[in-house]
Amino acid sequence: MSAGSAFTTPGEPREEAAIREEAWIGDAVLALYARSWILENTPESADRTDLFIRMTSNRFLTAFGEPTRVEARIGRVYAEGGLPAAFALLDETILPLFKKQNAEAGRR
Repeated sequence: MSAGSAFTTPGEPREEAAIREEAWIGDAVLALYARSWILENTPESADRTDLFIRMTSNRFLTAFGEPTRVEARIGRVYAEGGLPAAFALLDETILPLFKKQNAEAGRR
């Protein structure tokens, strides 16, 4: 399974307007997830703003596909299953790579 496969819906054509709307919600869900995770898992002395930017940036999201489509997928999962479903998706997909990159950055 490739990193981006959780964020694609094979064979489903999507109108750009619908994708943008879903991405708008997905972006907010991702921001809430990132802030919650950072507050729960980092000391106050950490540069939390930098961590937030790295976890939510388009540069990071490109590891999973086109950023707007990644955010749209998060938005769709949220619409279908609420925050628990969206956060589970992020726990399984986004978080492992973020943790790996964050650990590697700490070694430099």
